[in-house]
Amino acid sequence: MTDQLTALTTIFTEFYYWITVVLMFLIHVGFCMYEVGASRYKHHQHTLMKNTMLIPLVTVTWFLFGWWIYWAFPTGPGLAPSIMNESAALITDDSAFSAKWYVPTSDLMAVNLNDRISGVFWAAFLLFSWTAASIVSGAVIERITTFAFGILAIAIGSVFWTIDAAWGWHFDGWMLKILGYHDAYASGVIHAIAGGFALGVLAVLGPRIGKFSSSGEPRNIGPRNPWLVTIGLFLIYTGFWGFYAACNIPIFDLGPEYGMEGVTFWTATNIYVTPTSLGGITFNFLMSLSGGLMAGYLISKGDPFWTYSSGLAGIICASAGNDLYHPIQSFIIAMIGVWVAYKLHYWVERKFKIDDAVGAVAVHGYAGFAGLVICGFVLNGYPSSGYSVGAMWVGTDYAPINPLGMFIGAIIMFGVLGFLPGWILAKILHGMGKLRIPKEVELAGLDYTIMEDAKSDEKAVASSSR
Repeated sequence: MTDQLTALTTIFTEFYYWITVVLMFLIHVGFCMYEVGASRYKHHQHTLMKNTMLIPLVTVTWFLFGWWIYWAFPTGPGLAPSIMNESAALITDDSAFSAKWYVPTSDLMAVNLNDRISGVFWAAFLLFSWTAASIVSGAVIERITTFAFGILAIAIGSVFWTIDAAWGWHFDGWMLKILGYHDAYASGVIHAIAGGFALGVLAVLGPRIGKFSSSGEPRNIGPRNPWLVTIGLFLIYTGFWGFYAACNIPIFDLGPEYGMEGVTFWTATNIYVTPTSLGGITFNFLMSLSGGLMAGYLISKGDPFWTYSSGLAGIICASAGNDLYHPIQSFIIAMIGVWVAYKLHYWVERKFKIDDAVGAVAVHGYAGFAGLVICGFVLNGYPSSGYSVGAMWVGTDYAPINPLGMFIGAIIMFGVLGFLPGWILAKILHGMGKLRIPKEVELAGLDYTIMEDAKSDEKAVASSSR
């Protein structure tokens, strides 16, 4: 950085992403509190440890190969031509937020003072990875082995959600170009895929002991600590607000990018370089949160657990188009998403005996799927990406947002990259005898077993020292 204005712009962008990462850490804090509040006392330590250990597991694997997957496979198996090598701006332009800044430095042994964006942008995506793994974590509490959850966390956090981000979130993604896929704040890219993945695991894992009566009727195993559930979800709302900011590019010149030669127009954009603003998405975030809370309260007849969870479901449902929706649209779409999530949760539970302990599949998966489909109708004909607008991008043939493309995209996110991998991996782990804890351990409590193992280790050490 050779002048103060360039330095100020660069450091602002660096700090912008850094602060979103700090805010998104609250999502993980919230998930820990939420899951502990929902689980029974005898499983609390295991629930916390499971959420704690996904941090190093996903972080290290995201560093080793997850981030590489995002940049390596945006065009899928050759489904669409790449624009990354067709535009000099994406490779050489230092004055704007360009792809050059995304690419991790090769200077692994030292701080690179010429690259102030890669690390914080990498971290923002990493926190998305933690979120994907945490969504699965809540659904499977009280019966999964630590080993199995670790494998599943790496799979969803550093592989499968990364593939769907490359296809549907990357500016070069084939789903944008061919399907007209648009998912600005991740109704599908993180939430539908994680919900689908969790459903695939649950189909193999089976219900908790005592969840269903001998006649097959589901029993309610309610949260043990409503305070933790409430505070946990409020922290998730807060972190999700930071997540919205992290999905934006804070400062981008739309002039030459949109074919306006000689014109300079700096603004914030979403991840697809479509103009938006923090003010606009703040309106829509709060309206979708409010729509979700109101719908949850009404549909569940005031059930606290569903009311708080529905606030999150409302945001998730509206997130696909919250960069472009009117606030009233966000409010209504959130309410529709909550109705879909609530009804599907209980239908699937009764029909297929699926025990989703915290409603994660409903809140993230069903609401996210519904949000993608609704976005296709409400925003039909809008550009799927800013890269389809300007003279620079003529010939790239980005399809506009459309109902069919968004529906296919929802199936890819929830089913192809979500449910199927989750089900297959769970089948493999089950075949190895590594998926579910033994019946006696589940009845006694995972925490009791952990403490007994610790006592045995202490006795062994004491005996060896004599």
